[in-house]
Amino acid sequence: MALSRNPTVHLRVGDSDCDPDHTRDVGRSGSSGQVRRRWDRPEERRMAIHGSLFEDFRETESRDQFTRQNSKLLKIRMDYGPVNARLGSMVAYQGDVRFTNRGSGGLDKLLKSKLTGEGVPIMECAGAGELFLANDAADVQVLYLDNDMISVNGANVLAFSASIDWDIHRVAARGGMMAGGLFNVSLRGSGYVAVTSRGEPVALDVGQAPTFADAHAVVLWTAGARMDIKVDTGGIGSMLRGGTGESIQMAFTGNGHVLVQPAENQHTTGSGERTGRSGGLGDILGG
Repeated sequence: MALSRNPTVHLRVGDSDCDPDHTRDVGRSGSSGQVRRRWDRPEERRMAIHGSLFEDFRETESRDQFTRQNSKLLKIRMDYGPVNARLGSMVAYQGDVRFTNRGSGGLDKLLKSKLTGEGVPIMECAGAGELFLANDAADVQVLYLDNDMISVNGANVLAFSASIDWDIHRVAARGGMMAGGLFNVSLRGSGYVAVTSRGEPVALDVGQAPTFADAHAVVLWTAGARMDIKVDTGGIGSMLRGGTGESIQMAFTGNGHVLVQPAENQHTTGSGERTGRSGGLGDILGG
């Protein structure tokens, strides 16, 4: 029986003791002594990534239009129709999604935004697929309005369904006369709303007891809650020593909830540029 002059020998390489498929063909062509390996060509290499990374952070499945992908990332299903989102908040999408800058939402809202310092720089998102939004890794909170209304600090608005009407409105408060008026963003109708908070917030039931909060820390309140201004100077001695920094507070009564975050907002202009602390009511209150 004749023996082949170019025998093929299977050798294990690398961590072949664990994977029997990690083999290579060794053959000699003439006297050149060249080694040809089965995985020389990239398309034939067997490669693997080990660990739970892609399992731990896989995409969340949901039938809802708005879903929290995680505490800091919002997932939107675009098959429900267009949505309004904070300008520049897109971090990723799959499919065919188009973005249109709506500015401050029209001339009327633009004028209100310039006059009050409140507002939301909006882009319209339309198309098909899935859209992911975030804003500086702030915590994302999702709620659904069923023919209802909430008053939101403009700095905390992330996105809302196209079926939601929004406007800049004056907040009825006796203390507002101190600074010529207080303004916030109202979201009204039926649909999803996503807001952000700087840290995990607390939802306080204002019907249980008189409720007070720092204007810079208030994210939103519901339609049943009434807001007023409380002035607490701490007395003449405290004022002479520089005050407490808590002299002007938002007071809530009625039936409803107020959402308060554990950090104070930084002010953002209509283009989203940071200019200092707070935004919305806090600025008008002189914070």
